[in-house]
Amino acid sequence: MEEKRYLKWYNKIGYGQGDIAGNAVYAFINSFVMIYLTDTVGLNVGIIGTLIMLSKFADGLSDIIFGRLMDKTKTKMGKARPWMLYSYFGNAAALIMLFTIPSSLGEKAQYAYFFIAYTMLNAVFYTANNISYGCLTALVTKNGNERVQMGSIRYIFSMTTNIVVSYVTIGLVTKLGGGAAGWRNVAILYAVIGIISNTIAVFAVKELPQEELEDRNSEKQEDHQAPSFLEALKIVFTNKYYFVMVCIYVLMYVNSAIKGGAGTYFMTYIFRDTSLLGTFSLAFRLPTLLGMVFTPFLVKKFRGMYKVNFVGNLCSVLFLAGYVAAGYMRNVPLMLAMLAAGAFMASPLTGTLNALVAAAADYTYRKDGKRIDGMRFSCSSFGAKIGSGLGTAISGWLLSAGGYVANAAQQPDSAIRMLNVMYLWIPFAVAILLSILTYLMKVEKANADWDREHVNQ
Repeated sequence: MEEKRYLKWYNKIGYGQGDIAGNAVYAFINSFVMIYLTDTVGLNVGIIGTLIMLSKFADGLSDIIFGRLMDKTKTKMGKARPWMLYSYFGNAAALIMLFTIPSSLGEKAQYAYFFIAYTMLNAVFYTANNISYGCLTALVTKNGNERVQMGSIRYIFSMTTNIVVSYVTIGLVTKLGGGAAGWRNVAILYAVIGIISNTIAVFAVKELPQEELEDRNSEKQEDHQAPSFLEALKIVFTNKYYFVMVCIYVLMYVNSAIKGGAGTYFMTYIFRDTSLLGTFSLAFRLPTLLGMVFTPFLVKKFRGMYKVNFVGNLCSVLFLAGYVAAGYMRNVPLMLAMLAAGAFMASPLTGTLNALVAAAADYTYRKDGKRIDGMRFSCSSFGAKIGSGLGTAISGWLLSAGGYVANAAQQPDSAIRMLNVMYLWIPFAVAILLSILTYLMKVEKANADWDREHVNQ
């Protein structure tokens, strides 16, 4: 029997383009905040990494708080859309603050200013916006294929924004004043673009009534009382698929933070060509985009996400092994080819992340009769924040341990070796671990097994 459809094509595209807003912040910070702080403001790379890690841990805890608040929200707009709409204005303001660290402040005051601005951006405004955005996948449709399509379209816009940001940011900084003024003006530009994109996404979809969301095949359907905070935490942490998803998010964002930060340094000090940053970003993201275009069709053909994700990630390991070898050969064309092939094979996992989280939320409802979508998506965001924080901190520590010297004409050999580890070996290791985790992510089978056991009873 074909599932009921809830969304038109323009709803899906309107929702998906909202990731322009998210990545006007995330891609900008992920690739450029470190080099802005070290080479423009003049702060220590190791101290920056530590401060970012501490901020991200606080950020991860705030995810659970905002998720809980969202679950308890009831408005005419729904429970997620109001948070998504209003939080982005604070998001934009904090982004501008982050890239306007006053040169008149003393060094300790600059570190404090950075930590406050970074924490306000990530732990408060970006968290509220990102959780509500992800949560909408489970609140505007119950159709599994539509959820996959929403995730794929969303990440198409995400990857496109990442490519554009990687290509144009350095040039924009120069054109818009250069130095500190250039960074500030680029932050203002991205903030305005983000506000427009986020607002469109909010009004592109409508949340389903709660009674329709709870129309499941469950003998617990009559229990509509929201669980307490502690009960909700227990439900979340006893779901094994939650644990696997958190690990997936942590690994993906550790890899993204380390590779994103190291990429700028790698192109600057090893290839001596910063324009290659955009080329490598394109070689990774364009095949990812292409792969995600086909992901909904593959998921439908193979009747689920499991086989597509596991086989794809397993194949990506082989290509990333070639990427490591090509990197030591300093063979740019071969590196790009191996990177592109690995990205294409791993793309289905990226495109199905939201759908997997939604499936895990459905598993919770089947088992416990409780809808805790905000908590569920906040926990996934928690994994992403912890991963991003660890990845950025590790980047700073590794660069510091390698003896990185800001603005040096020639980096020491130890720094070059460390950049090889960060930009070549870590992505390969992460691909292996993700293959193991996708093998364990059998939530679709768990939901189907539960339905077979309970539907006709």
